[in-house]
Amino acid sequence: MQFPSPHRRRGLSRGEWRELLTGLAFISPWIIGFTVFLAYPVVMSLYFSLCDFSVLQPPQFIGFANYRQLLDDDVFRQALVNTATYAAGAIPLGILVALTIAMLLNTGVKGMAVYRTIFFLPSMVPAVALAILWMWIFNGKYGILNYALQQFPLGSLLQGLAVIAPALFALAGRAMAGPGGHSRRRGAVVGAAIGMLLLMALFGTGLLPAMGAWRLKPPNWLSDAFWVKPAFIIMSLWGTGNAVVIYLAGLQDVPVHLYEAADLDGANWWQKTRNVTLPMVSPVILFNGIMAIIGTFNYFAIPFIMAPGGQPARSAYFLAVNLYDNAFMYLRMGYASAMAWVLFVIVFVLTMLAMKLSEKHVHYGSE
Repeated sequence: MQFPSPHRRRGLSRGEWRELLTGLAFISPWIIGFTVFLAYPVVMSLYFSLCDFSVLQPPQFIGFANYRQLLDDDVFRQALVNTATYAAGAIPLGILVALTIAMLLNTGVKGMAVYRTIFFLPSMVPAVALAILWMWIFNGKYGILNYALQQFPLGSLLQGLAVIAPALFALAGRAMAGPGGHSRRRGAVVGAAIGMLLLMALFGTGLLPAMGAWRLKPPNWLSDAFWVKPAFIIMSLWGTGNAVVIYLAGLQDVPVHLYEAADLDGANWWQKTRNVTLPMVSPVILFNGIMAIIGTFNYFAIPFIMAPGGQPARSAYFLAVNLYDNAFMYLRMGYASAMAWVLFVIVFVLTMLAMKLSEKHVHYGSE
């Protein structure tokens, strides 16, 4: 026979109840706000995705008909392809540019606070003002970008690069070689030989003299179905300053003794970057990558203003814009809710995939 322990608690005491109620009273504004403005809309959007709901009439339950219709919607598929194409270009390019700028700022340059502010300020520009600014920059006839490209001496630059190709390839071979003087000399010789062969091939085919007459013929960015997505990808680099500040904070936390140990082992700058810098900032890269995935798949304000209706030929029609049009232009709130949940599943799966693939490549300080 078991007897209850004299020290066993049967519930909260009066004082503990008072403390619990006091704590709930203090956080009640947050609980009410979370329930009204987040939890309730999320639950209702899931219910509306199973209904035929036009906002003006009561919702009628139709099951998974909205989701089945999405599978046959050519406009939805095109918007999905456009968004995936934009994400495939903007995410890696943004990470590369932001990390490169952060590494340059981390070299001890004077006035780093000023440069950090300069790179961060563009990300503070409102989306509407940013879209109008870039509409003028990408203007095919009067845009400053096309004017600069037309004045750019492409042929002369290519000729100059071809002439110094042996030296450039020699430097690249030396940098990519392993530690040790012999390996570096061998890498420089191999690189110089490759550069010399390239120069001889260009000269022998007559391509080198013909380069001088080459001029860029810039496209009509926002009116060409092929170039409109690269234009948006280029414009996405405008907001990399936010990621630059985060990368810079991560780079400044890399222990100095790791670089000193690499210097003692004879590592060059590329080997230190690959084996020290990138592993130590890999959690920051993962964080910025996941935030970029979420941001690119919710890309709305700028294409909505710069490419109404996804013009030209719906090549700039993104998922978030398609969702907005169905919800507020065509009053198909149930269909738009189904689209929103599909978008949520896509972002969730990509985020989990990024987390899974990064398990062996992300190194935390405790590991």
